[in-house]
Amino acid sequence: MEDYHLLITRQKAFFRSGQTKDLSYRLHALEKLRDTIKTYEQQFLDALKLDLNKSEFEAYTTEIGVVLEEIRFTRKNLRKWAKPQKVKTSITHIGSSGYIYPEPYGVALIISPWNYPFQLAIAPLIGAIAAGNCAVLKPSELTPKTSELLAKLIGEIFPKEYISVIEGGVERSQSLLKEPFDYIFFTGSVPVGKVIMEAASKNLTPVTLELGGKSPCIVHSDANLKLAAKRIAWGKFINAGQTCVAPDYLYVHRSIKNEFLTDIKDAITELYGGEPLKNPNYTRIVSKRHYERLQSFLQDGKVTHGGSTNEEGLTIEPTVLTNITWEDPVMQDEIFGPILPVMVYNDLAEVIDGIDNHPKPLALYLFSENTSTVDEVLNKITFGGGCINDTIYHLATPYLPFGGVGTSGMGAYHGKGSFDTFSHNKSVLKQTTKFDIPLRYPNLKDGLKKVKLFLK
Repeated sequence: MEDYHLLITRQKAFFRSGQTKDLSYRLHALEKLRDTIKTYEQQFLDALKLDLNKSEFEAYTTEIGVVLEEIRFTRKNLRKWAKPQKVKTSITHIGSSGYIYPEPYGVALIISPWNYPFQLAIAPLIGAIAAGNCAVLKPSELTPKTSELLAKLIGEIFPKEYISVIEGGVERSQSLLKEPFDYIFFTGSVPVGKVIMEAASKNLTPVTLELGGKSPCIVHSDANLKLAAKRIAWGKFINAGQTCVAPDYLYVHRSIKNEFLTDIKDAITELYGGEPLKNPNYTRIVSKRHYERLQSFLQDGKVTHGGSTNEEGLTIEPTVLTNITWEDPVMQDEIFGPILPVMVYNDLAEVIDGIDNHPKPLALYLFSENTSTVDEVLNKITFGGGCINDTIYHLATPYLPFGGVGTSGMGAYHGKGSFDTFSHNKSVLKQTTKFDIPLRYPNLKDGLKKVKLFLK
């Protein structure tokens, strides 16, 4: 395995020079990043097509466009975020003032996944740059064209001692994790997240873990079914279901099950055509191993829609499975593919109990027009984030920090959340020298009595 100690040493030296803390330096770096992304836009669209067969529309809307908007939002607000924040002081601190100074951690390691190989690499990098850090970016080897282009782009605009990209497989990540980074940001699976956290603990390095899990989607009896079906089909089957916040499975109220199943079949046909495997813009599964894992789930329950596969093209048709229970293999782990299991329920308590008996999900979606139903779900189920009457869309607003809870992750980012994640809040008390209150000193006459009166 390679030794990255020299690279990290140089980055730490560059960080200590103070350049990255300068606000104009950060703003200029973000501007360069934005302009170069625009220059490379078509090349990234081509790379995403080669790596995952993403259409230009999907690649732009879910990867490039959201990142450009994130940079715009960050540059607009960065001066305000970076200013020291004055806070109140208590009566015991008369004459003093309190401040919170956001400061960068130093050198950050960002390990990004293959499912959105551009967006999930650059979005955290925006936060690292905005907060004033240096960074090492490790993109996924499963999307080599995009990773190669990321390395080219970053290498073109930033010196290695500021931002570096390390390409390659798991052994490169393992080697990097031995280094004493000041912060680690990881997006990926729960098992690998545990490895990252264990490695970080050896240097007491703080981490953000953006993981996953089985994100439920509840369709209640009073839902707008046609719209629910369309939004669920979009959220589930975009990127061929290879989305950490995709609806993993459905809980559908028994009274509307048949009508909803008809609506979702219609929605899938509307979005992907009658023969999705012949659709040249339909995203493929990233590897043969993932394809075979997903194909095995087609044996579970009953295939109500879809089910066709193409091994050569590594594609699986948008598929709906019914007659599913928690015991089926498809319900044991996150699916991460275009297969949607459907379970039915009679009472909301069944749903809440079912979800609560499993690890806390990264996302939750509820379709209902009833305020009390919405309140009950929001108050009784813990999850990272989600939507009412929509799917995935909560990721698209920079005003909502995105992250998991429990085994679905820790920490959050997007918008100011990204700046906060890569910043340490340094608390500073500025004390007056014009006078000195004697209460704190042990030689004060009747000191304890006076302190008790003062603090009563």
